[in-house]
Amino acid sequence: MAISETTEKVAFIQSDAVTFGVIMAVLGLIFYTSSRKQGIWHSFYKHIPALLLCYFVPGILNTFGFFEESAGKNIYHIASRYLLPASLFLLTLSIDLKKIMGLGWRALAMFFTATIGIVLGGPLAIWIFHLISPEWVAGDVWKGMATVAGSWIGGGANQAAMKELYHVNENLFATMIAVDVLVAEIWMIGLLFMAKNSNAMDRFLGADNSKIEDLKLTVEKYTKENERIPKLNDFMIILGVAFAVVALGHLFGSILGSYFEQYEWAKEYSLNSQFLWLILTATFSGIFLSYTKAREYEHAGASKIGSVFIYVLVASIGMKMNLGEIFKNWELFLVGAVWMIFHVVLLFVVAKLIKAPAFFIAVGSKANVGGAASAPVVAAAFHPSLAPVGVLLAILGYALGTFGAYLTAEMMRLIVVG
Repeated sequence: MAISETTEKVAFIQSDAVTFGVIMAVLGLIFYTSSRKQGIWHSFYKHIPALLLCYFVPGILNTFGFFEESAGKNIYHIASRYLLPASLFLLTLSIDLKKIMGLGWRALAMFFTATIGIVLGGPLAIWIFHLISPEWVAGDVWKGMATVAGSWIGGGANQAAMKELYHVNENLFATMIAVDVLVAEIWMIGLLFMAKNSNAMDRFLGADNSKIEDLKLTVEKYTKENERIPKLNDFMIILGVAFAVVALGHLFGSILGSYFEQYEWAKEYSLNSQFLWLILTATFSGIFLSYTKAREYEHAGASKIGSVFIYVLVASIGMKMNLGEIFKNWELFLVGAVWMIFHVVLLFVVAKLIKAPAFFIAVGSKANVGGAASAPVVAAAFHPSLAPVGVLLAILGYALGTFGAYLTAEMMRLIVVG
């Protein structure tokens, strides 16, 4: 008689506290080695962005089973719901809104190009593989891809909306999350290299990045002229105000999210998403207080504290990556890769035509594909003062996410089902 045994993989680290300690130690080690001014590390970081390792090292550890899955989810939840809005508030506190608005129409043009690249890229990828190997995209695959479209145009709320709209089963949805995360993070690697070599990219595109440079210089000058040695009082006030704003965001989110839940039209624009209102509250609170004396706390390091929170978020996102998933349902990753390639090619073609800087390619793409969790990270990779640009465009992505994903899904359905 054959006896069947089921073995469950046990993670090396099962405690949330120990998991958090490990990823913080990883971040500390990365920043320590990247600060070396000579030797092998100095040469290494000339070619590899430190931010990339903040994603990739936790991803490798997760792939090899170091972390309990629930620990990664818990840490990401805390980072995205508490640290992210706090960081957006602190990074936005020093914002020069007039300068950002002065970046011009090319920023919006590249954002909408990125959106169109996702809307058209999905059906194109489905059509190509429907011709080459129809079984890869048969059945309900197009429904699963609709959830990816929701994530890549808007964010998690839009992705969940597509899951519910098309009744995507849990197994297919889990695979699509893997496609979503891994394909998006591979493109993230390209964006980080682009940030590191932005001047060369701008020369290739024939772009005029003078307005972006002016914004950077304005913020740097403002910081240098007013920076002071922070005291304990400064840190306590900065953190007190930041997390009071986070609390306010959660309060507004629960009230407004519940209110809009009763309207079907509101769900299409993710107005029932508590996370959307949380991000909006944090961002616009920062913008409002940037016109008051609260902006002076930037001199005591408000944006630096915000950057710390961002890097914790980055590491928690990396923990969600399982590189081994590439070898499972690998054909769906090919579909996702073709989809993303179309998105990227379209961005570069339009950027070349309108002479848009590399920064607008990166932030326009990530405001769609990454949303409010990733767009400010990419923008800050160019310069911390640019993080609010990513936030503002990502909010626009939330508004378009459900409608754009629905349009994408229906085009994919027509290709597969007819």
